[in-house]
Amino acid sequence: MDQYSKHPKCIAIGECGLDYFRLPEDENEKQKNIALQKEVFISQIEYAKRVNKPLIIHIREASNDSRMILEEYGAKQVGGVLHCFNASEHLLPLSEHGFYFGIGGVLTFKNAKKLVEVLPKIPKEKLIIETDAPYLTPHPHRGERNEPFYTTFVASKMAELLNMSIDEIEELTTANAIRLFKELSVLK
Repeated sequence: MDQYSKHPKCIAIGECGLDYFRLPEDENEKQKNIALQKEVFISQIEYAKRVNKPLIIHIREASNDSRMILEEYGAKQVGGVLHCFNASEHLLPLSEHGFYFGIGGVLTFKNAKKLVEVLPKIPKEKLIIETDAPYLTPHPHRGERNEPFYTTFVASKMAELLNMSIDEIEELTTANAIRLFKELSVLK
């Protein structure tokens, strides 16, 4: 694995994290699944720290456990992005530990009330725009394959909600991404 993480195009470790959305119904199997996910997540954090790369973190219905693990295992040493941020206010303190919040197409959904409410609470210097291609395509293209170009719809909605221009959002989120990944050349 080191051969891949040391390659110049490798800028982060992930996608890793915890996802409790589709756990087995059997309680014993459910607990085994959760324990295994935690074990793997911890090992990925340890690996990211060893190779000094930020983490790309997926969290779904596991905010409490994720935050506890990130804090307990020193993930602030490398920071990262909470990929496709799910609007849990419980995760906002991670902004003080080197974590950024990836905002994607969900922000444009009619049922994204929680994310719309939480967005202004996220420190602006910790916001980035992302795609979850081919999933979570922003409105008005919902139901189609998501493409990176569609992040313009996310930027537009973010600008509207934060009372900023699209240009300001693009400048802000680009600068944040560069700071997160520490190297402009990887974003060209």
